[in-house]
Amino acid sequence: MFRTWLRMSLLAAALVVCGTARAAEPNTLTDDERAAGWKLLFDGKTTNGWRRFKGEGVGDKWQVIDGALVFKPKGGKTGGDIITLDQFDNFELAIEWRVNPGSNSGIIYRVSEEEAAPFFTGPEYQILDNDRHPDGKNKLTSAASCYALYAPSRVVTKPVGEWNQGRIVAVGNHIEHWLNGVKVVSYDIDSDDWNRLVQASKFKEWKKFGRMKKGHIDLQDHGDEVAYRNIKIRTIKE
Repeated sequence: MFRTWLRMSLLAAALVVCGTARAAEPNTLTDDERAAGWKLLFDGKTTNGWRRFKGEGVGDKWQVIDGALVFKPKGGKTGGDIITLDQFDNFELAIEWRVNPGSNSGIIYRVSEEEAAPFFTGPEYQILDNDRHPDGKNKLTSAASCYALYAPSRVVTKPVGEWNQGRIVAVGNHIEHWLNGVKVVSYDIDSDDWNRLVQASKFKEWKKFGRMKKGHIDLQDHGDEVAYRNIKIRTIKE
């Protein structure tokens, strides 16, 4: 019964987002979205609401350019991941992303600052140029995968330079990754399958990986230029 309700609820929310996105200006909410409980995480003009992981401000490599939150690598030095000021437990995140040729990044969720790096606690929605980056040769590390654990069921990425529509749904232990209107990953944290895959991966070394019930949304600095916009979230009551 819960899963049926969840599917219907998410479908209704997706129709609100997808059905009104074309009519709305980037980085804005429609009346229907507001009524459905969505809130913006990026206003298209400033980096308000974001800061560096275990730090303050976003540094000079995360910039707002033409209504997008863009990571611009400079001088071979990293600028660090940035995280939301707020933390979220059960949520639906909608986000548009665009990569440059060969770019690699990620969206990490339920991130805690108790550990040394965001990926020590949070699973990752992979952001990637599948054709030019080596990670694209392995489905487990291709775009929209749950990085190194669950491969996307279909390849529905748009060409480099175009905006992709991503969604992450997290309700309790159940997680879904969506890309361009298609559910491509679905898994349950602490299931037998999850535990088996984690134990066979590098994540087995990090005991809090995937165990946080609530945490920050993290945008990853992987040293490559990447852009995000239309970042919005709504909380879901379990």
